[in-house]
Amino acid sequence: MLLHESLTHIHSQKKPRLHFGESFTLIVLFRANVSTNAIKTSKYNPFTFLPLNLFEQFQRIANAYFLFLLVLQVIPQISSLSWFTTVVPLVLVLTVTALKDATDDIVSTLENISNPNPFPVLRLRSEKWMDVQVGDIIKLENNQFVTADLLLLSSSEPLNLVYIETAELDGETNLKVRQALTVTGDLGEDIEKLADFNGEVLCEPPNNRLDRFTGTLTYAGQKYPLDNEKILLRGCTLRNTEWCFGLVLFGGPETKLMQNCGKTTFKRTSIDRLMNFLVICIFAFLAFMCIILAIGNYCWELNQGSQFIVFLPRQDDNAAGFSAFLTFWSYVIILNTVVPISLYVSVEIIRLGNSFYIEWDRKMYYARKDTPAEARTTTLNEELGQIKYIFSDKTGTLTQNIMIFNKCSINGKSYGDVYDYMGQRLEINEVKTVDFSFNPLADPRFMFHDHALVEAVKLENPEVHAFFRLLALCHTVMAEEKKEGEIFYQAQSPDEGALVTAARNFGFVFRSRTPDSVSIVEMGQQRSYELLAILDFNNVRKRMSVIVRSPEGKLSLYCKGADTIIYERLHQSCSKLMDVTTEHLNEFAGDGLRTLALAYKDLDEEYFNQWKQRHHEASTEMDDRESKLDQLYEEIEKDLLLLGATAIEDKLQDGVPQTIEQLSKADIKIWVLTGDKQETAENIGYSCNLLREEMTDVFVVSGNSSDDVRQELRSEEVFRNARSSMKLDVVEDSVFLTERTLGKSAKVVTDEVANGEYGLVINGHSLAHALERSTELEFLKTACMCKAVICCRVTPLQKAQVVELVKKYKQAVTLAIGDGANDVSMIKAAHIGVGISGQEGMQAVLSSDYSFAQFRFLERLLLVHGRWSYLRMCKFLRYFFYKNFTFTFVHFWYAFFCGFSAQTVYDEWFITLYNLMYTALPVLGMSLFDQDVNDVWSFQHPQLYVPGQLNLYFSKKAFFKCALHSGYSSMVLFFIPYAAMYDTVRDDGKDVADYQSFALLTQTCLLFAVSIQMSYWTAVNTFFVLGSLAMYFVVTFTMYSNGMFLTLPSAFPFIGTARNSLNQPNIWLTILLTSILCVLPVVTYRFLLIQLCPSINDKVRQAKAAPPPPTRRTRIRRTSSRRSGYAFSHAQGYGDLVTSGRFLRRPAVRSSGFTHVGRTTTGFSPMGRSAGYSPTGRPQTAKVPDVEVTSLQMYRTIKDPAL
Repeated sequence: MLLHESLTHIHSQKKPRLHFGESFTLIVLFRANVSTNAIKTSKYNPFTFLPLNLFEQFQRIANAYFLFLLVLQVIPQISSLSWFTTVVPLVLVLTVTALKDATDDIVSTLENISNPNPFPVLRLRSEKWMDVQVGDIIKLENNQFVTADLLLLSSSEPLNLVYIETAELDGETNLKVRQALTVTGDLGEDIEKLADFNGEVLCEPPNNRLDRFTGTLTYAGQKYPLDNEKILLRGCTLRNTEWCFGLVLFGGPETKLMQNCGKTTFKRTSIDRLMNFLVICIFAFLAFMCIILAIGNYCWELNQGSQFIVFLPRQDDNAAGFSAFLTFWSYVIILNTVVPISLYVSVEIIRLGNSFYIEWDRKMYYARKDTPAEARTTTLNEELGQIKYIFSDKTGTLTQNIMIFNKCSINGKSYGDVYDYMGQRLEINEVKTVDFSFNPLADPRFMFHDHALVEAVKLENPEVHAFFRLLALCHTVMAEEKKEGEIFYQAQSPDEGALVTAARNFGFVFRSRTPDSVSIVEMGQQRSYELLAILDFNNVRKRMSVIVRSPEGKLSLYCKGADTIIYERLHQSCSKLMDVTTEHLNEFAGDGLRTLALAYKDLDEEYFNQWKQRHHEASTEMDDRESKLDQLYEEIEKDLLLLGATAIEDKLQDGVPQTIEQLSKADIKIWVLTGDKQETAENIGYSCNLLREEMTDVFVVSGNSSDDVRQELRSEEVFRNARSSMKLDVVEDSVFLTERTLGKSAKVVTDEVANGEYGLVINGHSLAHALERSTELEFLKTACMCKAVICCRVTPLQKAQVVELVKKYKQAVTLAIGDGANDVSMIKAAHIGVGISGQEGMQAVLSSDYSFAQFRFLERLLLVHGRWSYLRMCKFLRYFFYKNFTFTFVHFWYAFFCGFSAQTVYDEWFITLYNLMYTALPVLGMSLFDQDVNDVWSFQHPQLYVPGQLNLYFSKKAFFKCALHSGYSSMVLFFIPYAAMYDTVRDDGKDVADYQSFALLTQTCLLFAVSIQMSYWTAVNTFFVLGSLAMYFVVTFTMYSNGMFLTLPSAFPFIGTARNSLNQPNIWLTILLTSILCVLPVVTYRFLLIQLCPSINDKVRQAKAAPPPPTRRTRIRRTSSRRSGYAFSHAQGYGDLVTSGRFLRRPAVRSSGFTHVGRTTTGFSPMGRSAGYSPTGRPQTAKVPDVEVTSLQMYRTIKDPAL
């Protein structure tokens, strides 16, 4: 591939090499300096694993520290402990961590290998996707996955069309159309012609724009333009197309999908980062203690050392200064237990255990798809308990991407809600669904509950018939009928599919289409309408229209679109009907439904012929074509007559509103980043309780330049109000706080509070300006003051940029959740990435840290597992540091009584087994099983989550308190036993004040004191504490026995110490006294804290007598003046393709197969609003008498002889 003027050339040789295979085709063109299609998703390979993994592990300062200690311990003059006491734990930690990292990387790599099987090639040998290169011609077959960016050359479909599903790219499951150039489409599947294809593609360099492609094809001396409609992107899936050929333009990391994926970064939790800082502080404090003890040794050598030279001669007549130097390093080794290597082993075990809890949780298992929750990483669990910002995709994450025809309003009557005879609205689960058995072509999956609408259809209500006739004619849906009566619709938008399906079930079945006709079945009779024009949908028009001629020769224009747009074009005679329909639209919007207004107009033949001529002239203009066509559309789409409105439910996933409500109560801010239109995203925001009518205001930022966006952000009321009630007293030029971690300064935007609750909606083009360096702070400050933020029409890269912006300036933990490949960059950018394993593919799951099948499981992941994991980890760290600081500080006090000789106060075996055996089980038991409250109370009180966001359970302050507590305990544990044994004799008069007895008493007091200081005395904790104490006494009596001494005297010198000391009452009294003195301040402090300043945890525990009864959620019916703008699709429609004379699909099976029902009724008495019943008795529940009835041309069911 050659680069020239920032463009990419791809050209063929005169004689391309042909390759033949069994299952698909590959023709290899010229290859020069091109990249392969291989993608590297693993972090390691067999050669780089050991050095890279060790490099990562030694980035932990503690691991590097223990390696340094190992070097010191091999120096005999310094070390007073054996070298293996450091080597064995260090090697164990490195090995366990390396195995875990290797396993995670192997599993991730295996799951990321998409299509490892060979695909068919033209060269009689198999090729894998990784071997494809730029310039190859690929043959794809139906349902195959596209794994390179291709230029579509030809296909099996008429006019070289292909149908693709882009779920992996944008999360949308509706099919999209791509079409090859005519000049390449003529190549067909003729291998010889494809082999002789000698063209040159000049295109843009690799980039991440999924919606744009620019290039040209030079072939046979002609130059042809290339755009996005002729490109198949990696991540698409070929649907409903037998085969197609494509030329590889970009492969591997150069594809647009991979350009959007972002880089894989090594994620560490905030506790890990804090630990690195604390370890440095501990090292500094360790050095300080060692310096004090070294100075003490120097002074002792000068004053007292000469008295011991007689029986402790100095080697080589060393001076006091050199002795102090050696003492410094000796105490570095002895006091190293302030950061024991077992800390990191325990942390990994705790994280692994909490990961298993997530995977074993049956309440996060989705039985419908047999999908359990999965913890794809084991290093981020406690971070789940500190989330402050959630960035969520919409389509497929909050919604099911399934549209359901829910309600409608026809000629002033509302259908959809069902009422009993008392005027009370019934829930849909209390009403029998409508029986569509009268319609053999009905979709059996369609459900509707208001029987009155079916009755109106059967009674041949002219307005109702016109309503559904419009839905059956005004669309660009493709019909496919493989078997008699089995019709499948392929819609460019699920909205259109839902509307056409509704018309189908109510007796107006869209059957087939040609470029100039639409065939439908009206109440059992097939009719063919001549399709004269399609006035297609786009983001500016927000409506679409069709002009058709009925079999009777009547010209009509049918229009559907956003209600605000349609209302502007209605005839004045519709004013009263419009008022009634508006009220219905408000009710539909209050239920969170997507609304659409329908209107029609009869056309004069002469006028239409003139308009059609002008339309043809405008469509062939080279300059200003779009604006001229828009003027013609505006001209003919006026004086419309209103038919009614539809209401479609973009079905939310189960439990989404409740989940968002709970997360909001936990003070978690949710931002929705979606590629959808603004109206659609805002509508879903209301549906899922992200936006609420109770909010003070919802602002929309839609500026088209940086200045406009900045001005809109500064003028918003939320920003102005915040200035008067800011939590932190800052001025305009001082909006930062500086957070220093490891000496690195980072600017943090301060939190500001607005007066009231606000929402913010911003469009993609405005977001691009808002993310510019000069505007990003204004945007961030305004957005962070809002309760909810919705970013619409955003690209995958913009999603990641928004996440990075919050990470950069906010001292908060972020979580991103999505389900499609367009969410991968956002998932990788956030502290925590969560993938939804839905129908949009597995790309998001493969890049995530955690995955499950439904959005509602996020509530349990955060409020239960996340909070428990964070709480357990914080308690573990506090307890672990306490017990080890206490253990180490006793050495410090003892140094003043042993001549600063670096002698240990404990038995060497106790030092070895203290963290490994004696205190391991209690701390692990607490860290794996501890629950301050159960899961039911966690849901009942979401405020329990807030302390994690504020780092209240483990912080620098908490660490400092832990160090002070350890200092006090160590003084008690050293000086009380020392005083108790000073000049003390046994009952038989023998002396017990020897070193070994003192060491045994001190270590026993230490073990009792640290073991009983558990947070909660549960059955599990009690078992582990008593078990550890029992184990201590068993091991101690065994090691201090005569047999062990006789076996290896040098290793077991404490012969008989245990049985001689522990049988004395004063020893047990000393143990009791030290335990009480160590525990008493803690109990007193906790008691006063709970009484005087209780935390939310304390309040919940005090109120907890029994699990609260489950609250029954009642449906809240909102009233709203907001109506959703209807979105036909996420791109401009295909109306020009339908009417261009290019037949889109093969002809459908022609057969009526429909028995005309006529006026036959089921004997059902209507109960809906069309029957005149209403709990409020409002006039719209019956036909409005003073509304002028519009003149509707009703078509008689005359069978079309042509069909």
